Amino acid sequence: MDPVKKPRVSDAGAWAMNVFSSVGIIMVNKQVMSSSGYDFSFATTLTGFHFAMTAFIGWVSSASGYSSSKHVPLWELLWFSVVANLSITGMNFSLMLNSVGFYQISKLSMIPVVCVMEWMLNGKRYTPRVAASVLVVAFGVGICTVTDVHVNTTGLLCASVAVFCTSLQQITIGSFQKKYSIGSFELLSKTAPIQAVSLLIFGPFADYYLKGRVLTSYQFTVGAVFFILLSCSLAVVCNMSQYLCIGRFSAVSFQVLGHMKTVFVLTLGWILFDSALTVKNVLGMACAIVGMIIYSWAIESEKQQQKTASFNLKEDNRLKEEEVKLLKDRTNGDSEKDIELGQTKS
Repeated sequence: MDPVKKPRVSDAGAWAMNVFSSVGIIMVNKQVMSSSGYDFSFATTLTGFHFAMTAFIGWVSSASGYSSSKHVPLWELLWFSVVANLSITGMNFSLMLNSVGFYQISKLSMIPVVCVMEWMLNGKRYTPRVAASVLVVAFGVGICTVTDVHVNTTGLLCASVAVFCTSLQQITIGSFQKKYSIGSFELLSKTAPIQAVSLLIFGPFADYYLKGRVLTSYQFTVGAVFFILLSCSLAVVCNMSQYLCIGRFSAVSFQVLGHMKTVFVLTLGWILFDSALTVKNVLGMACAIVGMIIYSWAIESEKQQQKTASFNLKEDNRLKEEEVKLLKDRTNGDSEKDIELGQTKS
C-alpha cells in the first residue's frame, strides 16, 4: 500500500501565506497606485498583469512537470472566469461610486451571503456557536473600518454584483477542487490565462471610466516597473494561497479568518504610513480577534463532535457485525448438531 501523501504546505502555513501575501500586496499597491508613489492608478489593468504573471508561472510549472494537468470542461472555466472578473471590476466600481464606509459594509456582508449560498447550494448548516462567532468578527471589523456611509443606486448595484460574484467565486473554487479532484495551483493555472486575457483587453476601458486616464499616457519608470513586478509576484502567492485555503477549509472560514488581514493592514498603516489609530480602531481589532478565536474554537469543537459521532457509528456497526457473526455461528452449530443426531438415529 502506498503511503499517504502529506500536503506540501500545512494548514497554518497556508493561512500565513495568504495573510502575509495579501497584506504585502496592499502595502506595495499603495506605493504603486497612490499619488505620492508612482501614481499607476489603473487597478483593473494591474489585476490583469497579476493574472498574466500567474498564468506564466502556471505554464512553466506544467511544462517542467512540477504540476499535473487534469481536465476541467472549458465552459466551466469560462463562466467561472466571468464571475471572477465581475467580482474584481464590481469591487473597483463599488469603491469609486460609494463611500469607504459603505464599501467596508459591503465587504462585511460577504460573510452572511457566503453562509446563505453554501446552505442553498451545498446544504451546509452552522451551529449557533459558529454563527455567534461570525457576528462577533463582523461587528469588530465594522467598528475598525466603517466610518461615513453614503450610497447611491448605481453604487448599490455595483456593490451587490461584487458581493454576489465574490461569494459565488469562493464557493466555486472549493466545489471545483472536490468535483474534479484537482489541486489548488492546477485549478488556478487553468483559470488565470482566461482572466488575464479578458482583463488586459477590457481593463483599460474600465480604468478609463474609473479614473479618466489612458494607459498609454502613463510614463513608466524603473521604480514603477520594479514595484509593478513586485506586486505581480505577491499576487501569484496571494492567488495560490487563496485557492489553497478555500480548497482545504471553506469559503466561510476564508472570509472570517481573512479579516485578520484587516487588522494587520490597520496596524501596518499606523506603523509605516502614519495612519491614525484611534481607541475605536483598537477596540474593534480586539473584538475581531476575540471573534476569530471563538470561531476557530467553535469549528474545532464541531469537528471533534463529528469525529466522535463517526467513531460511535463505526463502533455500533462493528458490534452489529459481531452480533450477526455470532448468530450465524450459533445457527451453523445447531444445524451440525441436528445432522449428527439424525445420523445416530439411523
